[in-house]
Amino acid sequence: MLETLQVDLKDRSYPIYIGLNLAYGELLQKALPQKRELMIVTNDTVAPLYLDKTRASLSAAGFQVHHVILKDGESYKTVDSYMQIMTALIEAGLSRDCALAALGGGVVGDMAGFAAATFMRGVPYVQLPTTLLAMVDSSVGGKTAINHPLGKNMVGAFYQPKAVAADLQALDTLPRREIAAGMGEVIKYGIIYDAEFFAYLEQHADLSALIADKAHLIAMVKRCCAIKAEVVAQDEREGGIRAILNLGHTFGHAVEAYLGFGTWLHGEAVGLGMILASYLAMHRGLVSREQYQRICALIARCELPVKIPDGMTADDFLRLMRHDKKVKNGAIRYVLPQGIGRSAVYSDISDAEAAAVLTQFIKEQA
Repeated sequence: MLETLQVDLKDRSYPIYIGLNLAYGELLQKALPQKRELMIVTNDTVAPLYLDKTRASLSAAGFQVHHVILKDGESYKTVDSYMQIMTALIEAGLSRDCALAALGGGVVGDMAGFAAATFMRGVPYVQLPTTLLAMVDSSVGGKTAINHPLGKNMVGAFYQPKAVAADLQALDTLPRREIAAGMGEVIKYGIIYDAEFFAYLEQHADLSALIADKAHLIAMVKRCCAIKAEVVAQDEREGGIRAILNLGHTFGHAVEAYLGFGTWLHGEAVGLGMILASYLAMHRGLVSREQYQRICALIARCELPVKIPDGMTADDFLRLMRHDKKVKNGAIRYVLPQGIGRSAVYSDISDAEAAAVLTQFIKEQA
């Protein structure tokens, strides 16, 4: 089974392949017809599982394959890891004629993409995501970045891949916690854009059943990628509608920074962030209590955190959210749901209002 979607960006358009046991070599031949030198960027968790198989497929398709293995985890999404990729490219004697392949989750994809955007002022790359979160979100859309100690994804570029190939067979080796984290981004698409998809998730988002049934997983991944492709085609550089894809991220990034990057998985932080955004929306009259409870119930059912970390205060949130990329003209921009299936960006929420709502949420969870 092979599903194919297209991200329509005119001369930067590219395909998304979704299926089981994908033939990476054949797919990358189509995506990179003029390239022969290829650097695989992966990490020390994924490499023992998939590097040899991937290298064999690409070599059989005529590529000269090199690789670099990074440390696994959000805490390694740093300038040091970025420089490790650069060093590997230079030591291998690669030039502007090469391409990169990101084999891994969102961290690998972001770093490999940023390396591709900046090596010799830009070389092509492809995404080979191996986590659910990367398949449904970070591998599509061309956002590339590394973290700074003061903020997540503060150093980066918009740089589109030449193709995305999501092989759901890789999910068989993914820890249950990582599947849950991926569901955080899956749920996001239902809240911001598609009420029917949200209702579908309410019927099918049992983790044990999903892990056992690839048909529903493929359907979910395809719908998420289709939504993201549609949004990115309208707004590649996040000047308008693309900002809705950040639902839960402003609050979530604050949690990640507070705990230290990598303590919570990104999808876990986004899950809690969506609850906080929905709680704020409810207090603004944008979401009914019943809708808020449905959102909370689905997030909890997917085994994601629903409580703020112990000791974290409203002041902590506001201090850390001020370092977020989405601050504009001094105002924190919040993506809030408008019911289920619609969302918008709000810049008129004062720190006092946000602090009061966060404080109330913290009191209720005590």
